[in-house]
Amino acid sequence: MIGKKCAGGWARNWGWAGGRGRAPCGGRSPAMGHPASWAALLVLSAAWQLVLGGPHNIVLILTDDQDTEIGGMTPMKKTQALIGQAGVSFTNAFTVTPLCCPSRSSILSGCYPHNHLVRNNSLEGNCSSLAWQKSQEPLAFPVYLQRQGYQTFYAGKYLNQYGHPAAGGVQHVPLGWRYWNGLVGNSRYYNYTLSVNGREERHGQRYQDDYLTDLITNRSLEFLQKWSRPPFLMVLAPPASHSPWTAAPGYATAYSTTRAPRDGSFNVHGKDKHWLVRQARSPMANTSIEFLDKAYRERWQTLLSVDDLVERVVGRLKALDLLASTYIFYTSDNGYHAGQFSLPIDKRQLYEFDIRVPLLVRGPGIKANQTRSEPILNIDLGPTFLDIAGLNVSQTAMDGQSFLPLLVTPAQPSAWRADFLVQYTGEGFPDGDPACPALGPGVSQCFPDCVCEDAFNNTYACVRALHPHGLQYCEFADSQAFVELYNLTADPQQLRNVAQSVDPTLLEALNQRLIKLQACAGPSCRA
Repeated sequence: MIGKKCAGGWARNWGWAGGRGRAPCGGRSPAMGHPASWAALLVLSAAWQLVLGGPHNIVLILTDDQDTEIGGMTPMKKTQALIGQAGVSFTNAFTVTPLCCPSRSSILSGCYPHNHLVRNNSLEGNCSSLAWQKSQEPLAFPVYLQRQGYQTFYAGKYLNQYGHPAAGGVQHVPLGWRYWNGLVGNSRYYNYTLSVNGREERHGQRYQDDYLTDLITNRSLEFLQKWSRPPFLMVLAPPASHSPWTAAPGYATAYSTTRAPRDGSFNVHGKDKHWLVRQARSPMANTSIEFLDKAYRERWQTLLSVDDLVERVVGRLKALDLLASTYIFYTSDNGYHAGQFSLPIDKRQLYEFDIRVPLLVRGPGIKANQTRSEPILNIDLGPTFLDIAGLNVSQTAMDGQSFLPLLVTPAQPSAWRADFLVQYTGEGFPDGDPACPALGPGVSQCFPDCVCEDAFNNTYACVRALHPHGLQYCEFADSQAFVELYNLTADPQQLRNVAQSVDPTLLEALNQRLIKLQACAGPSCRA
């Protein structure tokens, strides 16, 4: 019964599953391009103005594939001191989808994937497509801030298919950005192309001129020194800690003895999980373990340059007397795994290691050395930025909610969300993964040792609840209508799927909540 509802709910609520599209995020018509009443957005909150003053600058530092559950913040000593200890660290920050382009689309739009309709990292999956540019970019948070008088600057990775010739090439500068340094394609450290305000700029492999994390740092400092005038928005999106994990020369030998943590679900067979996890070889081959340990070290090495970026940006803001009036947010697009449930390396899975992300914030009105446990989603970033700018977030199409009140005033637990939605659409090769043709069609990401990390039917939707109990309930859109349920209070490593052993009325209630979340848009996503 649950699986049958899952399949029907999936096709009904995810527009692409049933072949039907939806209106853009929040239900606005693509032709509008902007809210019907801009004046409604300009209603300032008198309370926030009294508390915070203004105007305030915003800096977002967005890393790539940086986890929290397997030690991803360990190299970030300066970042934790300069942002976390100077402000607030959120222990329950999540992405609503554990893959780069859909997640970054959620950050930009403030919307769940079923509303912004980006399914994966491909152009066919709506990643930076012409349809995205027409329907969602006009409603992204930088557009609102630019109209509010913000100077806007972007440097680094945008969306995985940005710059594709079939989607406007490098000449396309997304709406809302005055100073644009967008990486063409996916994360790289050398030998890449940038779009600099619509002009192609090619880079080679000379460290001093081309190492992308440092180039982003240097251009952000130049912006602050020469062009910024309050208020400004600056988004810095370095490639770390995404593959190919190329460290700066000074950090190439760091962490030489480090290896991936061996605790929790490491090298544990996911015997009661979806077939894709069950197919992983357990125990892992030695070659897989050697591969993931090397990747784990190299990920940390690349992050040391991001730690330097944070130090230099904070230092420049302080030198220019801008630090006290600037909110700085540090987060990642998704988490990561390295050997958990014998899956060598990747993201894309529903488990905590892939959906949890770091979130540190400092800025005006934020007391130092705070730790907060409210669940914050990546779709909440855009609404929070608008709230900082004094804009009425309820007049936008965004599904998320501003967490500015949690930053600057005592929490009101009864008013904050208790659960949320996680969604993912699986990808596979129609004719089989070229690296492992014997596995047949429908799978992908089969490395190393032909252990596949994704498949067409690795398509799922989950309710993740934190209060009153820590639960995660997930339904797969496959022929089995497979269900996974975890009691994270008793089983934080998600070792035991209890879907077959709990009271069916609990499964029914969670199924109904999932259907409701899959159909939400705007205010109903916050209910």
